[in-house]
Amino acid sequence: MAFGSTFKRVLYSGAGAAALSLVSAGAGVAQDVDALEARIAELEAMIGALRDDLAEVRETSEQTGDRVIELERRETAPVATTAAASPDANGFMAGNTRVGYGGFIDLDAHATDLNDGQIAPTSIARDFYIPGAIPVGAGNAGDAFTDFTAQGSRFFFTTETPTDFGPVTSRLEFDFLGSPGGDERVSNSYNPRMRVAWAQVGNWRIGQDWSTFQNTSAIPESASFLVASDGMIFVRQAQIRYTAGNFQFSVENPDTTVTPFGGGGRIDAGQGAMPDLVARYNHAGDWGNLSLSALARDLAVDGPGVEANTFGWGLAVQGRIELGEGSDLRFSLAGGEGMGRYIGLNAVNGAVVTASNELDAIPSYGGLVAWRQSLGEGRRVSLGYSHLEADNDVTLTGLSATRRVYSAFGAYLVTLAPGVTVGAEVLFGERELESGESGSLSRFTFSTKYSF
Repeated sequence: MAFGSTFKRVLYSGAGAAALSLVSAGAGVAQDVDALEARIAELEAMIGALRDDLAEVRETSEQTGDRVIELERRETAPVATTAAASPDANGFMAGNTRVGYGGFIDLDAHATDLNDGQIAPTSIARDFYIPGAIPVGAGNAGDAFTDFTAQGSRFFFTTETPTDFGPVTSRLEFDFLGSPGGDERVSNSYNPRMRVAWAQVGNWRIGQDWSTFQNTSAIPESASFLVASDGMIFVRQAQIRYTAGNFQFSVENPDTTVTPFGGGGRIDAGQGAMPDLVARYNHAGDWGNLSLSALARDLAVDGPGVEANTFGWGLAVQGRIELGEGSDLRFSLAGGEGMGRYIGLNAVNGAVVTASNELDAIPSYGGLVAWRQSLGEGRRVSLGYSHLEADNDVTLTGLSATRRVYSAFGAYLVTLAPGVTVGAEVLFGERELESGESGSLSRFTFSTKYSF
């Protein structure tokens, strides 16, 4: 860097020569006076250059810090419509392929209070908010517990390779949530899980990604891994997606979750002769973005005593509106019959078995709204509310089916240095059954995150 070479010239060339000139001048050699003055002028020029170098280093550092903060902001709400591998990732060349990488180290400390029942220590619901997991019907035998977890830490790779058909891009992303391995007794060792794994050439994307039915820019910024999930469309799964301008079309992995006749444990049928079909229109500008999505499903179950299918569908409007001065509004509104696992983290099933061993799609509707406001100097607040309502036929589902789930949250976050964010959050959620019984969850979260 210019800084190092200039510094050496100052020490050795400037200071050394100036010192020799001073000695010669002190010895009374008149002709060295002019040389001394010339050397001093040279020394002053070098110091000026050194000052310029320091200013350049400082400016570069500030720009780098701003870039990391911006990348962190994007990570809180990635836009699902992005076609290429991230150009902002760190990276290197491997042959003619550019390999990028990035991620973050995350620690969440939760203090949770349940008014009715318990959540098992190994449950993923201890690590982030899952509305359908709020216990109900334990006779007010509540529970309180504290959890520290770093399982939300994430790493990703991207690639971009030029070909005769255009650039081929890919993304592979994983974290450690929901790991079947590890425990909290000694080593806390957890297995990585695949979040995203896709490749894209031209307008075609193949692999696992966020469902085309979901607009991820509507996800609120939070201190914990996920909030406002009650009325949120939230699915990642294998798919084939085609993008044509503002339109997207995809065929996605079918999977049906079913309520037995009269109620009881969920049947994860894993059935469907036809893939789930999604169509989506995106519109974006300086004001933000908006998407309209449509979902069509073949709900099916094939098990002991029942083999049936029915049609399911859903419609959604989602997006984020920029309000100016570091403020934005994120929102989602969806409704349909048989949306099931696509909304509320599967708080409501897609269908119910009838007395004649047929399937009926379960109607549901929900949404969320979240407001984010920058307070300057890396500080911001995020507030939100989310709600999901099911229209169960209780003669089929029984009274133990979930009628509604809803939650509200407030988060305060501060970016202390490039890539380093701390946050605090309070969340209250409630789940109500068709019987009228309900259970609630109150949670305080403190988090630290280092993005790289």
